[in-house]
Amino acid sequence: MASMHKKKRRRAGGFGRGLYRAAVILSAIIVALWCGWKLLTRAPDAAEPPPPAAAPDSSGAGGEMTSTLARKEKTWTFLLAAEDQVSGSTDTIMVCTYDTVNQKIGLVSIPRDTLVDRPGWRYHKINAAYPNGNLASPPDGGISELKDAVSEVLGIPIDHYILADTKIFVEIVDAVGGVDFDVPVHMSYDAPDQDLHIHFEPGMQHLTGQQALEVVRCRKNSDGSGSYPHNIYDAYPDADIGRTRTQQEMVKAIAKKVLSKPQKAGSYIEIFSQYVKTDLSLANLLWFVEPALGFDFSGLTTATLPGDGSARYEGTSSCYALDVEGSLEIINACLNPYTTPVTEDMVRMVQGQ
Repeated sequence: MASMHKKKRRRAGGFGRGLYRAAVILSAIIVALWCGWKLLTRAPDAAEPPPPAAAPDSSGAGGEMTSTLARKEKTWTFLLAAEDQVSGSTDTIMVCTYDTVNQKIGLVSIPRDTLVDRPGWRYHKINAAYPNGNLASPPDGGISELKDAVSEVLGIPIDHYILADTKIFVEIVDAVGGVDFDVPVHMSYDAPDQDLHIHFEPGMQHLTGQQALEVVRCRKNSDGSGSYPHNIYDAYPDADIGRTRTQQEMVKAIAKKVLSKPQKAGSYIEIFSQYVKTDLSLANLLWFVEPALGFDFSGLTTATLPGDGSARYEGTSSCYALDVEGSLEIINACLNPYTTPVTEDMVRMVQGQ
């Protein structure tokens, strides 16, 4: 009987030692994977502050103010743009600031007709920065010029860019099985010359990737009186500003669906690599995985810069002249990467003539 107890104790002891060894090995694997992950990831660089909007006075105060601006910890700014399939312009322009410490994201749309006056350039609407830059300095001059134009208007540095082919909407939404979205207005647009047909009624509906793309593209309806193109009118009461709100809501809806399905990370990476151009490295993108997975969408704020879309400037009509005071309020609430406020002397918001 005593020998049986000894055997049981030996078996129990052997099991305990085996469990301990397994725990040690598993812990070592976890530590190794964690260290490997940290070695693979790298925080993105931050851009230098833009030059002062106005020339510094004789004391040089303007230049000194810019050089002493302090950045918030682990906070980055991104230019998000989508190239129009027909014109080659970037009719979707957004700026995003991600404060990874406080888990806050600000997403602000810049209306495509925003008035700009860039020294040495002949365009006056910000959506023309990309094609003009490409013509002057291909193949990357377009995104560089757009970054500079946006940075000048907002008075903040643009750290990195993400330029998307609009087909990414189709691929990403289909990859997650569609997206539920509240279509805000009646949409009925047919452009035979573009083989484009958009038809939706207001209300919550489940959209495929192609339908999601159609919703964010729509800004005009063509079911007015007369025949095309004389039957066209604005789909939104506030014209293109309404479309920017829809684009923001669509981005939010897609982002929520994507983050709810982390098991599809491989598909996301493949789609991203095919339809997106960016100056973020893979190591940079991997660095954002950890904070993004813990992001609560209550920390997301969206806005559109206010202004007047009827301004004229040097022969160009229908320009969108930004409301300086209202825009500064949004910049400081949503986008400012500095520890101090962005002030009027730091931005360049051209007014109409």
